[in-house]
Amino acid sequence: MLEDSAAFEPWREMARAALQRAIPPEALDWRIRGGETDLFGQITDDGAGLEALTALPVAKTVTLRASCIALLRDLLCHSDPGRFALAYRIAWRVQSNPHLLEVTTDADIARARIMVRQNREDCHKMASFLRFREDPVQQCERRRFLAWFEPQHHILERIAPFFSKRFTDMDWMILTPRGSIRWDGKELVCSPEPCEQPELDDGFGELWDTYYASTFNPARVRTKAMRREMPGRYWKNLPETRLIPQLVAGAEARVRTMAEQELRPAPAFHERLRAREQRPAGPPLPDMAETLDVLARQIRICTACPLHCPATQAVVGEGPPDARIMIVGEQPGDQEDLAGRPFVGPAGQFLHEALAMAGIDRGTLYLTNAVKHFRFRLQGRRRIHQNPDAGHVVACRPWLEQEIALIRPKLIVSLGATALRALDGPGMAMSDVRGTSWTVGTGENTVRRLALAHPSWLLRLGKGTQGNSERRRFVEGLARVQDVPSPWEA
Repeated sequence: MLEDSAAFEPWREMARAALQRAIPPEALDWRIRGGETDLFGQITDDGAGLEALTALPVAKTVTLRASCIALLRDLLCHSDPGRFALAYRIAWRVQSNPHLLEVTTDADIARARIMVRQNREDCHKMASFLRFREDPVQQCERRRFLAWFEPQHHILERIAPFFSKRFTDMDWMILTPRGSIRWDGKELVCSPEPCEQPELDDGFGELWDTYYASTFNPARVRTKAMRREMPGRYWKNLPETRLIPQLVAGAEARVRTMAEQELRPAPAFHERLRAREQRPAGPPLPDMAETLDVLARQIRICTACPLHCPATQAVVGEGPPDARIMIVGEQPGDQEDLAGRPFVGPAGQFLHEALAMAGIDRGTLYLTNAVKHFRFRLQGRRRIHQNPDAGHVVACRPWLEQEIALIRPKLIVSLGATALRALDGPGMAMSDVRGTSWTVGTGENTVRRLALAHPSWLLRLGKGTQGNSERRRFVEGLARVQDVPSPWEA
C-alpha cells in the first residue's frame, strides 16, 4: 500500500519485487492508502503487499534503461491514482520491448508523456505565480519568508532545487496542501505532511498593488489567455487578484484615452539616424590622414566596433591644429552625439566653467574623446550612458594616435579612467596617478601627461563636502597646465 504522495523510490522497491517474480500487470491491483483495498489486493488480503511479494521465488533479473527510469520518475509525480499501475505496466512491457518508449503512438506511452507534461506545467506555474511574504514572527537572526501555493500534482521534491538556488540568501518555507519545502540557508527539507493556508501580511500589500496597477498594460489584456494560464487555483492566491477585475473593466476606456492622445515627436536621435542612412557615400579615403579634416571624415565613417550602429554619428575632436594642450575625455554623451561636437553636454559645461576658473582659454585647447561613438542603453525614450569596454577603446585607439601625431601637443590631459587606459594602457591605475603629471617619450617626441577625474564623476558627487573638495582639486589640476611647455614637478 502506497501513500498518495509516495515518491519514486517506494514504488520502485515494490515494482522491482513484482517484476523479478514475473507478476503481470493484470494480476496486480495498485491502490492508494485509504482506499477500499490495499496494494496488490488480489495477491494478499492483509495489506502486507511487499512482504507477500518477497515470499515468492525470484523468477528473473530485471533491468531498466536510464531513459525509462527518468520517464517513470516524472510520471509518478502526477496526482492521477492510476499512475502506479501505468508505471508498472510500462516497466513490464519494456522487458520484452526495449524500444517501447520510442513508440509515440502507443497508448501507455502517450498517456505517460501527457502526464509528464502536465507535471512540468505545474512546476512552471509554481515558479511563476508563487509569492513570498515576510514572516512577522522571526525565529532567528536571518529574515524568514513564507509562501502558499496549491499545486495540482506532487511536484515539491522536483521543484525544490529551483527555489533553493534562486533564494539561497534567505530562509523560507513554501506551504501547500500536498506538503511543504523548507530552506534555512544550509539544508533543504521536503515534507509530505499537508499544510493549512496561513494568514500572511507583511505590510507591503499596498505598495505591491500600486506597482502592479502602474505596470498594467490595458492594450494587451486578453482575458481568455489569463484564465487559461492562471486558473482559479492559482488566481485566488495572487496578491493582485482584487485589482485585476477593475483594471480589466477599465482597460477599454484607458485604451481609448491612449489612442486620443496627441502623438509625441520622435526623439532627436531618430532624425539623426535617418539622416545618416540617407547620406551618400563619399570618395575613398587614404589609410593615414594628412590633415585633421581628412581624419575627421575617416572617423565619421568608422565601423570598427558595434557602437557605430545605434549612435547617430561619430564625434570628432575640436580645436586648433597647433594646440599645445590636448584634453582627452571618455566618450561622447547624448547631447554630443546629437550635436556632433565634444563636451557640449552637462559634463562639458562643467569643464568649461572649471577652465575659466583656472584662467585657461578653451579656444586654445584641442578637445577629443578616447571613444568616438556614444554607448548607451535605452530606457523608454531616453538614452542612458554606459561606459565603453576595452574592445571599444582598442578599436578607437588608431584615431586617437593619429590625432596626437597631427597636433603634436606638449601636454595631454586625460579625464577619467577610460581616457587613461586609451593613452597609457590597462596597467595604469587612475587611483595611483590622479592629479599627478609625468613625461612620456624622448627628444622631440617628449609629451607631458596629466591625469584628472572626469567631469561627469564630479557632477555625480553633488554639492556635498566631498563634491566641493573634488571640484577644487580638479580646478587646481587644470591650473597647472599653464606651465606648458616649461618643465614642472609631478
